[in-house]
Amino acid sequence: MNPETPVDTPVDTPVETPAETPVDEEAVRLHRARVWGAAERRLWHTSVDGTVGSRLRELAAWAEAAGHADAMPDTYGNGLVEELERRVAEELGLPAAVFFPTGTMAQQVALRCWAGRTGSPVVALHPLAHPEVHEGGAFGVVSRLRTVHPTGAPRLPTAEEVRDHPEPFGTLMLELPLRDAGFVLPSWEELTEVVEAARERDAVVHFDGARLWETTTHFGRGLPEITGLADSVYVSFYKSLGGLSGAALAGPEDVMEEARVWRHRYGGTVFQQYPAALSALRGLDVELPRLPSYVAHARVVAAAIREAFAEAGTGWSRVHPETPHTHQFQVWLPYGPETLTAAAFAQTEDTGAAFFRRWFPPAAGGPPGVAMTEVTVTEPGLEWTAKDVKEAVRDFLARVEG
Repeated sequence: MNPETPVDTPVDTPVETPAETPVDEEAVRLHRARVWGAAERRLWHTSVDGTVGSRLRELAAWAEAAGHADAMPDTYGNGLVEELERRVAEELGLPAAVFFPTGTMAQQVALRCWAGRTGSPVVALHPLAHPEVHEGGAFGVVSRLRTVHPTGAPRLPTAEEVRDHPEPFGTLMLELPLRDAGFVLPSWEELTEVVEAARERDAVVHFDGARLWETTTHFGRGLPEITGLADSVYVSFYKSLGGLSGAALAGPEDVMEEARVWRHRYGGTVFQQYPAALSALRGLDVELPRLPSYVAHARVVAAAIREAFAEAGTGWSRVHPETPHTHQFQVWLPYGPETLTAAAFAQTEDTGAAFFRRWFPPAAGGPPGVAMTEVTVTEPGLEWTAKDVKEAVRDFLARVEG
C-alpha cells in the first residue's frame, strides 16, 4: 500500500480532492460593467453605464431644463406619451405614431396589421434580421406569421432577389441598418429599387428602423424622405437615442389606430411610461442632432483601427464595413473571445480608458479561432483623435499577445 494513501481508503478508490470553486458568471459580468461604466475615457456610453441614482438625476435635470418637470405623469398612454408620439410622427414625416414598450411588440403588431390587410401572413426578411435571430421565433409562435428569406448574403436583398423570390409574400421587412451583418446599409439607389420590386409584387414595405435615426449620413437624405419609401416604420428609443426603453411604430393613421388595439391585446398599454417617454424626448432633443457627427467620427476611428492593426503586423483582422455606414461597426481578430475580453477589461482597469469591451465568437457555422466586437462612437468618442485610437489599439494588442 502506498504510505501516502489514507489507511481507511481502499487502494483502488481515488482520493477525493476539493472541487474547484465555481465561477460566479453574474458577479464577473457586473464587475466588468462597473469598471467599464466608471471609465474616465470611452468611445461611447452604453445603456448600463452609471448607476440608477446618477441616471435618474441626469434625467430629472434635463426635464427641469426642458420644461417637462411640472408635467403630470401619464396614465395608459396620455400626457408625455402622446407628446412623444406627436414628436416621432413629425420627425419621421409620417401621419401618426404609437408608443410601444418594446420593439419586439411593435413589429409583431405592425406585421399582424399588414397581414390582415394583404391577406398574407408571409413576411420576407433577412435571416439575420432581429426577429429571426433574437426573438425566439415570436413571429410564428405568437402572431402566426411565416417568414421567407430572399437572400442569405450578409447584406440586404437586391431588387432582383425580391422580384424573383419563388414564394408569395405580403410584406417585405427591411432592417436598416442590418445589425448582425455589420450595421450595413444598401445605397439609396439600391434601397429605392428594392422597394419598387416589392411594390411590383403588391407587397407592403415595413422598415425595421431600430437604428434608422443614424442612416441619414449614408443615404444623404433626411428622415422623412427615407421613411417615405415605406408603409410603416419602427424606431427604437434606446439603441441610438440613449433612452431608458421603448419604441414607436409610425405609419398611416388607420393602421396606427388598429395598432393601438393590438398593443392593448399584447399587454403593451402600460399604466405609466413617463420615465421612458421623457428619456426618449431627451434623446430626440439631444442625441438626434448629434448623430451625423458620430457617424463622421466613427469613420475616423475605424480607419485608425485598421492602420494600427497593419502597423502592428497583427496578421488577419477585419474592420467591417471598412468605412462604417453608421456610427457602429464590427472589429474581428484571430483570437478567442475570452482572451480579447480579458485584455479589454484589463486595459480599462489599468488605464481608465474603455476602448474595446466584450468580444463574441462567430455565429454558428463561423470559423473557429476568431472573435468579433462591436464598436460604437457617441459623444465621448468625439474627443479621441486618430493618434489616441492607435495608441489604445497598440496597448490592447500588447495585452493580448503578452
